[in-house]
Amino acid sequence: MRDKTQTNSAAPGDRLARAGAVVFFIGAVATLVTVAPLFLGTTPFPTYMFGLSMLMAVGFLMAGAGVLRSVSAGRRQARAGR
Repeated sequence: MRDKTQTNSAAPGDRLARAGAVVFFIGAVATLVTVAPLFLGTTPFPTYMFGLSMLMAVGFLMAGAGVLRSVSAGRRQARAGR
């Protein structure tokens, strides 16, 4: 079966996990930008920046869903191969 699998083929949850990683990274940068004025003693950013910080949690959930989807597809494929 291994010889039939293409090396560049993507599992069902791969794109979701990658998109989740990108969203998580954007949220992490937004969190750093939002917290920086607290340490620098400058005026804080507007409230919407705190909302952008929530992208970190959204990205984490997206990546987790992609991993779970990939695992379930692998299990289904393993059961079918018996």
